[in-house]
Amino acid sequence: MKEKDLDKWVTKYRKAWESNDPGDIAALWTEDAAWYRRPDEEPILGRDAIVQAWLEVSDAPGETIFEYEVLGFGDGVGFVRGWTTYQTDPPGEFSNLWVIRLDRDRAHEFVEWWMEKP
Repeated sequence: MKEKDLDKWVTKYRKAWESNDPGDIAALWTEDAAWYRRPDEEPILGRDAIVQAWLEVSDAPGETIFEYEVLGFGDGVGFVRGWTTYQTDPPGEFSNLWVIRLDRDRAHEFVEWWMEKP
């Protein structure tokens, strides 16, 4: 994996986040992917289940601003730090840490930590 591959994946993730299009979401994941929405919960397993779970908790298009930086990558694993601002009433801000295991251009495993700013 190269940094540009991780950047491409995050860009596709952001597109799916904004569109909530099942095709955009499915394009992120391998068939047997695991999505840990929190590191202390059981993962959602399989592309179809991930798409369904995503749509159940989706944000509205234009509701968030997302910025990120790649912290590191290698051996198929990438680390991303992100900042999410919800433009809702009331607004909310979150810090994010993602660990992404890529198999070519799709995630095989995605673990996210998110913390609301006080």
